[in-house]
Amino acid sequence: MQSLEEIKTRAEMEVPGAKVEIVPNPGPANQPSLLLDHQHARAVALFLRDDPALKLDHCSNVTGVDWPDRKVTKKVKVKKLVDGAEKEVEESQEEFFPGYLEAVYHLFSMTLRHGPVVIRLRTTDRAAGAHLPSLTPIWRSAEFQEREIFDLYGIKFDGHPDLRRILMWDEFEDFPMRKDYREPDDYEYEPTPHDDVLEKAKQHYPPRPQLDGAENLTAAQQQ
Repeated sequence: MQSLEEIKTRAEMEVPGAKVEIVPNPGPANQPSLLLDHQHARAVALFLRDDPALKLDHCSNVTGVDWPDRKVTKKVKVKKLVDGAEKEVEESQEEFFPGYLEAVYHLFSMTLRHGPVVIRLRTTDRAAGAHLPSLTPIWRSAEFQEREIFDLYGIKFDGHPDLRRILMWDEFEDFPMRKDYREPDDYEYEPTPHDDVLEKAKQHYPPRPQLDGAENLTAAQQQ
């Protein structure tokens, strides 16, 4: 199979205006991927599927990833005046990276028996209405998995044929797979909470009034 650098170059040549970026993977798998721009993502995907040398005709899985806002502190060397002389000193600088969401597709060729080639689509932010182009029209096997990402991460896939929840119920709010998700104390579908859910729910119960004297007697009679 062609190298990722070759696939990137050919994709940008075949799809005018397309921007394809190679994203390194520092993990043990060392499996870099191709980041596609939104405007040309579907055209590049079509090239990957139909090109005679690639024939990436099977999308095995689609995964959602949440990258929250993060700050990275790094050491840099700067020149400063120290006791009247210019010296190189080391300082800590903090860099801010805004968060985003991703959909990651693993592609294989059943015809040519090679792969995987990993491609990514990345949102501009982590807003609830974040959008990405759907690749289900290119690989039908992505349909349910894009629905799952929509359900659990909140990404809206433009052009998906049937984008609706697949695991959570329609009235459910929030996105359980996001890293800042907080489980509610009680669930609307559990009218009689128990165990750890009950302990959480008790924190929100109204305080019971204190009874004394005749009120205690009346309450005992009612029991």
